[in-house]
Amino acid sequence: MASPQDDNSGKASPRRGNGRKILVVGAGVAGLAVARALRGSGTEIEIIERTTTPDAGGAGIFLPANAVRGLRALGLDDTVLASAVRIEAQRVTDHRGRVHYEVATDDLWQGIGPTVATHRATLHGALLTGVEDVTIRWGTSPESVLQDGTGVDVTFDDGTTGRYDLVIGADGAHSTVRRLVFGDAGPRASGLHAWRLLGPRGDTPPVWSVRLGRGASFLTIPISPELAYYYGDVSADDADAGLPGLVARYTTPVAELVAAATVAHSGPIEEVSLDTWTRGHVLLVGDAAHATTPNMAQGAAMAFEDALVLADALGTAGSIPAALHEYEQRRRPRVERVQQQTRNRDRTRGMHPATRDVLLRTIGKRLFHANYQSLHAAY
Repeated sequence: MASPQDDNSGKASPRRGNGRKILVVGAGVAGLAVARALRGSGTEIEIIERTTTPDAGGAGIFLPANAVRGLRALGLDDTVLASAVRIEAQRVTDHRGRVHYEVATDDLWQGIGPTVATHRATLHGALLTGVEDVTIRWGTSPESVLQDGTGVDVTFDDGTTGRYDLVIGADGAHSTVRRLVFGDAGPRASGLHAWRLLGPRGDTPPVWSVRLGRGASFLTIPISPELAYYYGDVSADDADAGLPGLVARYTTPVAELVAAATVAHSGPIEEVSLDTWTRGHVLLVGDAAHATTPNMAQGAAMAFEDALVLADALGTAGSIPAALHEYEQRRRPRVERVQQQTRNRDRTRGMHPATRDVLLRTIGKRLFHANYQSLHAAY
């Protein structure tokens, strides 16, 4: 006679009591947010992460008000806001620093929440603390992910195996889960190469400020009383000139800021766009499903929203396939709009400066508000 933990195929069921067993692949922003959202739901959660230790590095991160709203729903906003810099305005200028337009963040978001910036490690640390009761296996990756209709069998690179009701790929733009299950060749190039730097804040005001040059951008954001985050990008075709090639496109003080800063990361900016995020009992979330260029700063916000909508769908739908179908139906229109708006903004800033600058001075502020209007509504 079969035991209650056996399914009709003779394979051991992953269920524990009345709950589900879920594997989250990736302990970055998306994976930790998913684990946080699912805590307390009767679900047994296991996280694996290919790096051997938590990432204490990285550069800065800008969190618009809808990202802060997501943190609030996850119960982590106080932890992050305690050390973050509240950003009062977003400013767009030409390469000399002449202002095209400026938007007050309180006007942009109309009471949804503050807009802040912080060190990426601070955000990651808060998310880790939020799942301190969840098992994380560091230095572990999946080698195979096989489904049989009732669950998922996973073989790990340390030789162990596990069976799960649901596997969630939250392992970034270069997702192993996406490659193993979706047969995806990888992210596509956006045509941009970026540098992320940290330097002394000095007298930098609490403003997100971007200088648009010819085929380049340079962004300055304070992230603490002492530190500022700098982001610069150029066309991938111009990347061989390196950071000096980017700096040469600008007037003072860009050269001085870069000279005093340390490069935290440099590399191509990539995108992910898929026809589906679900295969059976496997789901992709965050950058693994929908990575985009950073000009709308929506990566963390979309990851938080993914986590919250997934937790809601799993809590109300009658089965995992039904929950994943509901999840994708709810998330895809919002995510695809962000991706399209991002591409539109990239095209605008890539225009010849003579045309672009006139356009931005004339209607830039109105376009900026329109870009974020659809994100005022809750996820």
